[in-house]
Amino acid sequence: MSLLLKNVQLFEKEELVTRHIYIDQGVIQQITTEEKEAEEEVDCSGLVVSPGFVDIHVHLREPGATDKETIATGSEAAAKGGFTTICAMPNTRPVPDNAENLQYVQKLIQEHSVVNVLPYASITERQVGQQLTPMNQLKEMGAVSFTDDGVGVQSADQMLKAMERANAINASIVAHCEDNSLIHGGVIHEGHTSKELGIPGIPSVCESVQIARDVLLAEATGCHYHVCHVSTKESVRVIRDAKRAGIPVTAEVTPHHLLLTENDITENNGMFKMNPPLRSVEDRKALREGLLDGTIDCIATDHAPHTEDEKQQGLVKSPFGIVGHETAFSLLYTNLVLEGVCSLKQLLDWLTITPANVFGLTAGELKEEQAASLVLLDLNHTYQINRHEFVSKGKNTPFHGWTVTGAPKMTLLNGKIVWKEEFSYGKA
Repeated sequence: MSLLLKNVQLFEKEELVTRHIYIDQGVIQQITTEEKEAEEEVDCSGLVVSPGFVDIHVHLREPGATDKETIATGSEAAAKGGFTTICAMPNTRPVPDNAENLQYVQKLIQEHSVVNVLPYASITERQVGQQLTPMNQLKEMGAVSFTDDGVGVQSADQMLKAMERANAINASIVAHCEDNSLIHGGVIHEGHTSKELGIPGIPSVCESVQIARDVLLAEATGCHYHVCHVSTKESVRVIRDAKRAGIPVTAEVTPHHLLLTENDITENNGMFKMNPPLRSVEDRKALREGLLDGTIDCIATDHAPHTEDEKQQGLVKSPFGIVGHETAFSLLYTNLVLEGVCSLKQLLDWLTITPANVFGLTAGELKEEQAASLVLLDLNHTYQINRHEFVSKGKNTPFHGWTVTGAPKMTLLNGKIVWKEEFSYGKA
């Protein structure tokens, strides 16, 4: 079926211009100033079109924890948030650490996902940091990359061997960086808030010391090394120095670390518990600077749904994690673009082409003769975030009640509408 997106605004170089997008057979056939006849059309006056967002850090929980999220609900939440390609972390049960388990996960994705879901495989069997997985076989089967996300690889020797193996097959190592010997039972950032609340803190060096180790291992092996959810100023400094030295390292930052700090934790509320934790004002400043100067490559949500009962247990007993798909664009547009921290073009790049480039994905661009995977954005729509209205099974967010401006209105995957909010929509 052919589809015409009329009067949509899009970026040509650094400027927003009005165009019509003609889509047929799931492909963008023309981006033009002239209207064409189509079987279906959408009047997009006042809307901005972007390539579909790309999220390289997502927890879908299935298989193994479908009470928290399923591939269906998680991918629907992604579509609602404007994401058309997401990379699913391997901390499922079973872990995709061998051919059989990865094939099982891929089958579930094929059956239930409404967006492109690219599964990670684990670095080590069962993510316990001992035996390396058969990386060559897993990559050939379609694993997007390798990570033990949720736990840091504690052994330097094991990480070295993993990088050597990954580099030999032109694969990437993706790391949750956390030295377990430095956690000391902490659950939030070790700072003034942890002292005021009398809650054990996680020191910043717990993260940065492992990144420092790993970038040197990446230099020794030549392996592409990607750092998950950077949260400290020391980590930003280490990554910046590594890039200047020509080490093949990339990094991501989450919306919640760009927007919140330990100062936002004013009570014993499990909704504010995530790993890495919310850090200091100085750390947030360094993260924004790192994103702006290219030290940090992209934004990833670390969408991590949990049940309501789990997150109502307070900061000590609640599991780590917050959801992010359905609020990411609105929060970032409101608090970064409208506040003058960055431009709309920069924000869209951090959500599209730069995460795609991290792993060489065919995504993140809006061009003729490419798949019509895109999102339409209403930059004037103001609303209040209500976690109870989320599509995701996970309602765990500290942003409940925030007033935001800017929201996805329609998401297309390969020319098919996978989510829409009603707005001037009809047949030609």
